[in-house]
Amino acid sequence: MVNNPSHDASPPATATASAAEHRIVLSYAPADRRAGLAALLAYDETLAAILRSTRQPMIGQMRLTWWHDAVTSLAASRPPAEPVLRALASDVVPAVPAAMLTRVIEGWEELLDPDPLDAARLARYADGRGAGLFAAAAAMLGDGSGGERLAAGGRAWALSDLAANVSEAATATLATRLAEAEFAAARSAAWPRAQRPLGALMHLSAMPGASPPARAARALWHRLTGR
Repeated sequence: MVNNPSHDASPPATATASAAEHRIVLSYAPADRRAGLAALLAYDETLAAILRSTRQPMIGQMRLTWWHDAVTSLAASRPPAEPVLRALASDVVPAVPAAMLTRVIEGWEELLDPDPLDAARLARYADGRGAGLFAAAAAMLGDGSGGERLAAGGRAWALSDLAANVSEAATATLATRLAEAEFAAARSAAWPRAQRPLGALMHLSAMPGASPPARAARALWHRLTGR
């Protein structure tokens, strides 16, 4: 049992399924925005990998601080030879301020503390990682509207992802409970077409035990209807 990382190591089949679903979600974005959305998803996955592989909070904080500094400087200097940073610089930063991207890091930082996660920390994590990533992605996709609905969708996605992957049952239960209210808010209105890749991510996160065909059908329904 590991207290601080939000994700345990996943078996290859899970990683493959996630990659396949990401390809579906990316196909819902306009062709000229897919590289940017892929870069944002890779960015979040890179931060998740830091949490997965870190057992000492101080080391994890140092690594996240490096990313925070690197992302902050993207608009002002040439990125280092790191593929995710270069993708962010070329496909995301022109449309998304660095502050939106560093907000995602600040959300992940909430999971570094080895103490059990309470509702307040989970809320900060979900707001930083989830609402932060969805806000950045919506801006990159060309439609930052939605306000609280968009933010709730991001928080629901982040909390559901945590619940599905964290090793502590109590944390998973609490994250699931908090996600329920966020899902209700996010589903209060149809999502605009530009944001439907994000809505599909949200809906898929609510179906951890569903079969691949059921998950694909749910994502397609959202793409067509926004619901």
